[in-house]
Formats: sequence, C-alpha cells, structure tokens
Amino acid sequence: MSEYMVIIVGDADRWWTSMSLKERKDAYAEYARFGRELESRGHKIKGGAELHHSAEAKSIRPGSTVVTDGPFTETAEQVGGFYLVESDDLDDLLECCTIITGVGDGIEVRRTVDPAERPS
Repeated sequence: MSEYMVIIVGDADRWWTSMSLKERKDAYAEYARFGRELESRGHKIKGGAELHHSAEAKSIRPGSTVVTDGPFTETAEQVGGFYLVESDDLDDLLECCTIITGVGDGIEVRRTVDPAERPS
C-alpha cells in the first residue's frame, strides 16, 4: 500500500465570512461522507486535521531565523486541512476526492516518501 496526503486547498475566508451556518453544516456533512466513502472502499485514513485560519500561521523564510506572522505566500487559496490516507488504488482515491471538490474546495494528492526510499 502507498500512503498519500490529501491536501485541501481553498478560500478559508469563504467558510467563515460568506457561507451561512447551514452551508457550513452541509459542507461538513460532505467531508464526513468523504471519510465514510474512503473507509467503505478500502482506503485507510491514518490521520488528518482541519487547520485554523491562515491568519494564525507563523512563517520562517528559507535561510532565515526570523519568524513572521501569516502564511508563507500571499494567495487567495490556502491549505485548510489534510487527510493522510493509505491506499492501493490511487484512481479510486481521486474519485472519492471529488466529494470534496463538490463542496468548492480544491484537492492536491501527493504520495508520501517511504523512509526506505531515503538515501542512507
């Protein structure tokens, strides 16, 4: 089995400023459905979390020791959360991810590096 990080990318402000309470509840229900769908199709959720707003982020630039407030990049889209999923079927995992894209968030799926693949 391979391990993948399903990265949720979107406009975090939309969730807290322009979506009604009902819209947020409906969207969270779709995320719950995504988790159930993964499990029912044989994918294993190994971890994950929703992240607080990017305004709470702290960043340290490459080669620097200075900590600054805010996300590393200035962009409308930010990482809002992630799932760590173990799967034998990337195509099916991607199909399941369309549940989240239906809510309006983007998805990036990346395979994690197996420690055995690292040079010694």
